Amino acid sequence: MDSATQSLLDTAARLVEAAKRLGADAADAAVVRSRARGATVRLGKPEEIEASESEDISLRVFVGRRSASVSADARVAVDALVQRAVAMAKVSPEDPYAGLADPALLLKDAPAELDLFDPTEPSGDSLREDALALEEAARTVSGVTNSQGASAGYGHSGLVLVTSGGFSGQRTRSSFYRQVAAVAGEGVKMQQDYDFDSRLHFADLEANEAIGRRAGERAVRRVNPRMIATGRYEVVLDPRVARGAVGTLLGALNGASIARGTSFLKDRMGAKVLPDGVSVTDRPSLARRPGSRAFDGEGVRGDDLELVADGTLRNWLLDSATAREFGLATNGRASRSSGGVSPSSTNVEITLGRSSAAELIRATGTGVYVTDTIGHGANLVTGDYSAGFSGFMIENGELTFPISEMTLAGHLADMFLAMQLANDADTRFSIVAPTLRVGTMTVGGA
Repeated sequence: MDSATQSLLDTAARLVEAAKRLGADAADAAVVRSRARGATVRLGKPEEIEASESEDISLRVFVGRRSASVSADARVAVDALVQRAVAMAKVSPEDPYAGLADPALLLKDAPAELDLFDPTEPSGDSLREDALALEEAARTVSGVTNSQGASAGYGHSGLVLVTSGGFSGQRTRSSFYRQVAAVAGEGVKMQQDYDFDSRLHFADLEANEAIGRRAGERAVRRVNPRMIATGRYEVVLDPRVARGAVGTLLGALNGASIARGTSFLKDRMGAKVLPDGVSVTDRPSLARRPGSRAFDGEGVRGDDLELVADGTLRNWLLDSATAREFGLATNGRASRSSGGVSPSSTNVEITLGRSSAAELIRATGTGVYVTDTIGHGANLVTGDYSAGFSGFMIENGELTFPISEMTLAGHLADMFLAMQLANDADTRFSIVAPTLRVGTMTVGGA
């Protein structure tokens, strides 16, 4: 362990000890140190190179069944922060479910190596050159008429967590990204699209030329969109949109939403929510994957968790507090933020289909292929879904002309049960979702 990490652990331990001295029955503290650098260019000219560093503290204290969470920059006076947290807890309303994680569930052994950190630190000049190359590749695509700019950057972060329940641990993570947005067409017919790559390790990033070319080609394909007649159409979601659809399902399976009664799936445990043969699994211990973590925000390891098995709902995402509300044990899905601790997913995988994306589209016959959505989206309380979208018409099993300024409407329960999945998974993301067909929906257009 390096001296910087040990210093963070010492800071977190002092916070917990100080809280106990001031009358807290229990406490946990996290300290996060992060460093980032990025470069942005537009139309071949550098716009900015930014660099930032921060060190933030979050402290959670418990006085009986009363609790409070505070967060601040690590440069603040630690004693004053602890005093404020304990004072807040003493006057907070009682919560019968408040408390640290059960010590028996805390990570005891050294965590497995997840390979989440790459110490590479590209220079500002190197990042600027990458951004210029991204944009140049997009602008050389025939039909591209302008650029919304390109950027490249990286971030390093380290987190330590100490609890009065006996846990002390640390983890580090890196991220590297490149992104570019291109414009095609002229005047009111201009269309924009983008592409990007994001990786934990610098060497895994795609070539600038490939990212830029795809962004340009995407923009050109969207030129001269049409509106189609209002009606009922089969709907296929591009993986970009499909990840959002699976994310909506995860939001409905979040224990905090279930406890508040704000999920339309609150009474569906043990019921069919996805088609037969489709499972959704949360896997926190996958090596070199963006959602991985050796322990959660309370120090609990967390094993693989099958949320949906063969189409049937089996588990919620739970931290300690929400688990107690249901008379259950946490499944290690606690996530820390400045607002405290709440459940969240890690790496989510959904059962893939056997067909390619092209085969799924071919089998659709006539419908719409959705590449972007805007607007309201999902109402998790009622399950209603409504959003604006753009994409492409599907005719005779092929993508034909671009469409835009359209709306989609339906119900999430129907969409989930109608899911048909392709096999084009992209493991760059914490939600791994392929191209999805979600049944027939109402499309509003001309």
